[in-house]
Amino acid sequence: MRVEDLDGPRVKPEAEREALETLRWLGLDWDGDLLRQSDDLDPYIDAMRTLASKRCVFPSALSRKEIEAAASAPHADEIRHETRFPPELRPDVIPTTFDDEGENWRLIVEDEEVRFEDALCGAQSFRPFSNIGDLVVWTKRGQPSYQLAVVVDDERQGVTRIVRGDDLLDSTARQILIRRALGMSHELRHLHLPLVVGEDGRRLAKRHGDTRLTAYRARGVRPERVVGLLASWCGLERTETSAREFASAFDADTMTREEIVFTSEDHAWLVS
Repeated sequence: MRVEDLDGPRVKPEAEREALETLRWLGLDWDGDLLRQSDDLDPYIDAMRTLASKRCVFPSALSRKEIEAAASAPHADEIRHETRFPPELRPDVIPTTFDDEGENWRLIVEDEEVRFEDALCGAQSFRPFSNIGDLVVWTKRGQPSYQLAVVVDDERQGVTRIVRGDDLLDSTARQILIRRALGMSHELRHLHLPLVVGEDGRRLAKRHGDTRLTAYRARGVRPERVVGLLASWCGLERTETSAREFASAFDADTMTREEIVFTSEDHAWLVS
């Protein structure tokens, strides 16, 4: 179990407790002690020192506006508010030491394709150089970026399989680049699941009503009914089931490759 709590002001103190309680309510458990990223930054600092020793990273004080002002740096992703950092903006001298934790540091991204095989989505190919360019791996808050932190933690926790939403497929390509730069040799196995959207085709949000698991729990919905709904989205029969029963019956080959739509009928089934 890992608590990723390095997202600055967006981290809410009660979120960790609520998330862990919800997992237990659903019938999920985990091995070993909880790893909370903010408890110890030393592993990430060590990773940055390794990257610096290989001349893979450099500090950059340029603001987003300054990067956008570069003629060759158009917006890469308007939704994520990402701006491509082109190689022309790299410093003339790449340092070999990581000695300024209060500055943004970027990973040098070469012009190459990153390919990997996803268990659900199939063969994937991304070119981070064209989409985002040199990506931030350390922030001026004195903390690692999400991309660096999860790479370091996956390695030290012995993670071999990653299951997450398919909106993070391009993040996998970026993390592969970081892994390679750090000299991590073993490949991870990935399975990216389709997102759950509302009937309007947009991600579930407040506009769709209160669809939080905590809200359904407060209404007296049984966890077996929630798990049963998830199981039905994975191609199994819709019936109340435990997390353990679902895990034993799950087969990625029965999963749809399309977005999952949370319908009014789904809601009615949960609260019935």
